[in-house]
Amino acid sequence: MSKRTSHSFPVELSIVIPLLNEAESLPELTRWINRVLAQHGLTYEVILVDDGSTDNSWDVIEELAETDTHLRGIRFNRNYGKSAALNVGFKETTGRVICTMDADLQDSPEELPDLYRMITQDGFELVSGWKRKRFDPLSKTIPTKLFNGVTRWISGIQLHDFNCGLKAYDHRVVRSIEVYGEMHRYIPVIAKWAGFRKIGEKVVQHQERKYGTTKFGLERFVYGFLDLLSITFVSRFRRRPMHFFGTMGTLSFVLGMLITLWLVGEKVYLSWHNLGARNVTDQPLFFLALTAVTIGAMLFLTGFLAELIQLNGPNRNDYLVRDKVNLN
Repeated sequence: MSKRTSHSFPVELSIVIPLLNEAESLPELTRWINRVLAQHGLTYEVILVDDGSTDNSWDVIEELAETDTHLRGIRFNRNYGKSAALNVGFKETTGRVICTMDADLQDSPEELPDLYRMITQDGFELVSGWKRKRFDPLSKTIPTKLFNGVTRWISGIQLHDFNCGLKAYDHRVVRSIEVYGEMHRYIPVIAKWAGFRKIGEKVVQHQERKYGTTKFGLERFVYGFLDLLSITFVSRFRRRPMHFFGTMGTLSFVLGMLITLWLVGEKVYLSWHNLGARNVTDQPLFFLALTAVTIGAMLFLTGFLAELIQLNGPNRNDYLVRDKVNLN
C-alpha cells in the first residue's frame, strides 16, 4: 500500500511514543501496534521515550525490547515534559513517515496505516487526528474547545483538535522544527511557519482510558496560551524584530506627541481668548502623553537592539531549503 520515493529509508514508519508512568499499558500497546502494522505489511520502528517515570515503565520497556526488535527506548533522568520527549524522539527516527501517539491506549494503532497513506499518497505533509467523540470529562473537553478555537483564530489553521497526540508527519517536517516548552500542542503552527502548509485532518477513534490516571491539569492551558503567543511572535518577527517593536513604538510615540500638541494648542487658544487656561503640566493628560512618548522611544530602542542581535546571531542566514537540482 506504500508509495515509494526516490529516497531510501531503513523503515517506512517511525512511531514516537512519549510516556510517563504507563507501565501497565505498554505491553498491550506494543502488541497492538505490531499486529496492525504486520497486517498491512509496513516496516516500522517504535521509539518509546520514558519521560522520567517513577513506576517500572523503563523495566517494562527493557523487557519488551529483548523480544521485539522493532522497539527502541530512550529514558530521561527526570521529567522534562512531552515536548522534550517528542523532540528527542524525532531525532532518532529513520522512517519515511513519523507518527506520534500517546501511551495510555486512548489512541488507536488502527489509525496508523491510514495516516501513513495520507502522507505518502495523498500528499499531506502533516496530518492531525481529530477525536470528534471524546470520553473525557467536561472539565477537560470545555477548555479544550476554547483552546482549539483560539488557536484556529490566531494561526489560521483549520484544525479541530490541535492537541491530539495522534499525528503523522513527512520526515522533512520533524527534521526542520524544534519542539520545546509546551510547544507540542502547536506543532502544526510551527510547521506552517516553517513553510509546510499541506496540513490535513483525520477523524480518529478515542478510546476510554484503561490504565493509570490522566496527566491533564488546567495549568497546562495557561502555559499553552502563553506558548501560543510566544510561537506566533517568534515565527513572524524573529528575523525582523524592528517591524514589531518599531511599529508599536512609532504608534505610541506619535500618540504621545499628538496629545502633547493638542494640549499646547488648547493652551494657546484659551490664552489668546483670555479664557483662563491651565498650565499644560498641571493636566493628567500631559503625563499620559509623556508616558506614551517614553514607551514609544523604549520600544523603538528595543527593536533596534533586537535587530543588532539578530544581525550578529549565528543562525541569521539559516533557511530551510526543500529541494536542489544538480547541487550537492
